[in-house]
Amino acid sequence: MRLFLKEQRPLIFIYLLQLLVVSLVYWLDGYRNIAVILYSVLLSGAILLLYLTYRYITQRTLYRSLEQRTSSSLDRFKEIHTGTPLLEALHHLLKSQYRSYLASLNVQEEKIHHQVQFMNQWVHQMKTPLSVIHLMIQDEDDPRFDALRDELDRLQKGLELVLYTARLDAFEHDFVVEQLQLSDLIRTVVSAQKRLFIRGKVYPDIAVPDSLYIHSDEKWLSFTITQLITNAVKYTVEAGGKVYFRGFQQKGHTVLEVTDEGVGIQESDLPRVFDAYFTGENGRSFQESTGMGLYLAKQICEKLGHRLELESKASQGTTVRIFFEA
Repeated sequence: MRLFLKEQRPLIFIYLLQLLVVSLVYWLDGYRNIAVILYSVLLSGAILLLYLTYRYITQRTLYRSLEQRTSSSLDRFKEIHTGTPLLEALHHLLKSQYRSYLASLNVQEEKIHHQVQFMNQWVHQMKTPLSVIHLMIQDEDDPRFDALRDELDRLQKGLELVLYTARLDAFEHDFVVEQLQLSDLIRTVVSAQKRLFIRGKVYPDIAVPDSLYIHSDEKWLSFTITQLITNAVKYTVEAGGKVYFRGFQQKGHTVLEVTDEGVGIQESDLPRVFDAYFTGENGRSFQESTGMGLYLAKQICEKLGHRLELESKASQGTTVRIFFEA
């Protein structure tokens, strides 16, 4: 209704202006019958009101659709009642634009789908030569091969980051929820990252009771914890530091707490640590920062129904907690 009145405001103004001019002309011509003038004004106003009422009734759906600025308003143009040349032309225009939009959207979705498929295939193809190189050098004792193993680990983690990022949009088709023993999961993930701990001269400290069980997807959760471990080791610059893994019950939740003794995060960066590609102050000091680890961890936890929280102070380390429904 408001949009209709705004649109008809110029018409009402012109009507009142011409009514005033006509009445003034008759008045200046010597016509002084006020009752007849008021009657003509009332009659003319009634005709205008009937016209506006008719216009609003015939175009009511259009105005309501335009006033509802929601995601579903794009489909509501199908409900517009035709009847006037303007509405019929508008209906055909919107219908044509909508079909063009859907066609363009389908093309873009198809391109994205092919790109994701290509990315997944490429990552799997790259994993094969990496595995072969690992096998070729696993029995070599030369210190130079240790550096090669470290670089292979970095490549492996980079490929996994790309793979899980590409799969995130299709998460609903690629997860299985099962009961997991939290302590066993942590030990498995830590063992898989032993070279990372050795290279960083950082030691894991696990205190997770065997009685704690959670419901989650093992593959996605393991990747999430790996990202937390990678960050914890990366930002622990002093040799001999520790990464603490604690598990406990709190207010109906099972909580996994990962704490490091690293450089911490500046207070000004905390509100944005879960934004994609955000590296903050630490990103200027640590060139390997991608800004994707915490972003993916947050996204995965939300999709799994877990809550992820982070606390940190500069030079005092960082604590990340994952809350699981009990």
